[in-house]
This record gives sequence, structure tokens and C-alpha cells, in this order.
Amino acid sequence: MEEKLQIIQKNAIEELNEIETKDEIEKLRVKFLGKKGELTLLLREMGSLPKEKRPIIGKMANEVRTVLEENIEKKKLEIEKIEKNKRLEKEKIDITIPGKFPDIGKRHPLLKVKEELEDLFLKMGYDVVEGPEIDTVENNFDALNAPPDHPSRDKSDTFYINEELLLRTQTSPVQIRVMKEQKPPIRIVSAGRTFRFDEVDDTHSPMFHQMECLVVDKNVTLANLKDSINHFVKELFGEDMETRFRPHNFPFTEPSAEVDVSCLVCKGKGCKACSYTGWSMELLGCGMVHPKVLENCGIDPNIYSGYAFGMGIDRVTMVKHKINDIRLLFENDIRFLKQF
Repeated sequence: MEEKLQIIQKNAIEELNEIETKDEIEKLRVKFLGKKGELTLLLREMGSLPKEKRPIIGKMANEVRTVLEENIEKKKLEIEKIEKNKRLEKEKIDITIPGKFPDIGKRHPLLKVKEELEDLFLKMGYDVVEGPEIDTVENNFDALNAPPDHPSRDKSDTFYINEELLLRTQTSPVQIRVMKEQKPPIRIVSAGRTFRFDEVDDTHSPMFHQMECLVVDKNVTLANLKDSINHFVKELFGEDMETRFRPHNFPFTEPSAEVDVSCLVCKGKGCKACSYTGWSMELLGCGMVHPKVLENCGIDPNIYSGYAFGMGIDRVTMVKHKINDIRLLFENDIRFLKQF
């Protein structure tokens, strides 16, 4: 029996030294120490031994079990260490290699300018409102005092859906909606996409962005309009910017004007960029709200007056960033957009 125990221990240690995986260790443990293992089966034969031999064999069997268990545990730790080192080597990161950085997107210059304008007017005390891009002929033309024969009503100028609905040609219908739903005082700006039949060139697009401002209250004058525009221009482009008001005609305002701003390159001194005029392209149109527009919205023009001005956000973006072609804003050329 003693010899058999020594053989079991010797064979188990030899096999253990050849093992390379945890699964093999478990199989070996079951083979020698399991319920039907070699050591267990041998111990079942102790009943046939003389009484005086049993304690000696029992002690020796426990020692063999202890030796095997200790060696199995030791082997497990060795294999775990080897596997860990292999995994660490495989997952090793060379910190000297340049990292891979994700290509993070940026805000489009148009959206940035739109948000900048909205924030600016919010600071000036205006509310920002929105309206639908599909609106009625009533809100887009009739209520805005556009005569029936006005060129902008032609199908060659406007995208009609049916006789009553169209893609808005301006953001002014939002002003009509606000004046119909809200009593003065009114102080709002609205921004969004507008649509017209325009031939695509460096300054025109059939889809573009507008922002319009509307103020209606008692005793509102042209001086208030000019002061608001001058304040907005200086906040947006810098304190050294000047404005020039030129008489114009809009059916929804009277009197009306177009506004130019100083050349951003020469600051009004005259250079090649502004054809030596000192002025940039037209920035916006403006005027005092026509009394008939107030009447159409249920506001008494004998008590209230107001002013409105509107600008192309695309044009403001072009002036602000010195962009010479509006198509660059819509072509999604990554090389262009990355500049912003």
C-alpha cells in the first residue's frame, strides 16, 4: 500500500509538470483526487489492512493528498501568470506611436452665424420665434400688402404647392402669424430656410436662410429702427463698422431702405475687395411696418407703429467670413468646412 501511494504521488507530479493549461490541471485533479480518482480508490482498500497499519497508511495518504493539492495549486498559479503575461504582451500598447484621433465634426458656419445672431438679439431684448416652411399665400403675400400683380407672386419666382399653399419666400409670414396671435408690444426675431426660383450663381441659391426682426409698439419711429440696426451691426462685425441707408421700395414697409455695411477688408477706406467704394455688399432691407399690414393683422395703426428688417443669414456669413461664393455654403466640401 505504501508503495502504491508513492507511485500515485510520483505519477501525478510527473504528469503535472507536463501540463500547460488550466483544463488539463482539472482533468489531472479528477484523475487522482476525484471521487473515482486513483487515490480515492486506493483508500477504499484500507478496510482490508490490519488495524495497526490503518493509522500509518491513513497518515501517509493524507500527506500524499496534501502534496498533490499544493502542487496542483502551484501549477495553477504558474499557468495563470504565463497566460497573463501572454495577454499583456498581446495587448501591449506602444505609447510612442501617434494616436488615432476620431474625426470630430464642427458646427456649420451658417448655423454658427444663425445662433450668434439669435443670441445677439436675445441680449437686445427680442424673443426668438419660429414658423412653418410651408405657409399660406395669405400670410406670405396678401397680409404683407403684396399687390396681386407683384412679380414675386409669379410661378416663375415662387414654389407653389397648390392655390393656397407655398414654400415661404421669406420669413415675414412668421411676423404675420405673431401679429395675428399676439397684442403689442411685440419684439421678435425669426430665422429659417426660405425658397425662391433663383438661378444658382455666386450670390444666389433657390434655398437660402433669412432672419427677420419685428417691433410693434406705441411711438416706434425710424430713429429706433436705425439705432437697432447700427447696434446690431457693431455687435456683430465690430465697433468700427458703419452703415449706409439707401431708399428702396418694399410693399410691406413705408418708408423702406436697404442697408450696406463698411467693407470688412479696408474698414471703409476703399480697396480692391469693395471696388474702392468703402462699402460691402447690401446686408439687409428694412423699413417702418406699413399701416395696411398692421390693419391686416388686427392692429390699429393710429395707436401702434413698428419697424421691421430682414437679412440673408447666408449673406451675413459671407460678409463675416469673407466668402465670395454662396455655393460653398451648400456643397459640403470638407476642405472648406474645416476652415471654420
